Amino acid sequence: MIEAIITPHANSEYMSAHLTLISEATEFGRYALVIMDGAGWHQQELTEDSDNLSILKLLPPYSPELNPIEQVWQCLRQNELVNRCSSGYDDIVEQCSIAWNRFIAKPERVIQLCSRRWAILIN
Repeated sequence: MIEAIITPHANSEYMSAHLTLISEATEFGRYALVIMDGAGWHQQELTEDSDNLSILKLLPPYSPELNPIEQVWQCLRQNELVNRCSSGYDDIVEQCSIAWNRFIAKPERVIQLCSRRWAILIN
């Protein structure tokens, strides 16, 4: 399961929407544990309406090397979104969507980039 949401900025409202996507995509009978760092919009109360999802603030702040999503953003910036000019917000969203869909089209790349010894990823 790979869920994403493109937003103009990060805040609790958008994080709640993202967690809802993750909860809805989680198979019946399964439980999603979302490991996060200490960003201000990573709040446990955002999962109160979900019976199949929790947040675990495990990652220390300012340690991108421990957070797999940071490698995803770096990969997207370096390979998909580099040296581009956009005609406006809608074009930026479109280019980000294309980049994301190209990225997730290769699950083996996602697993390789996001794997950590302390986390087992299930495809």
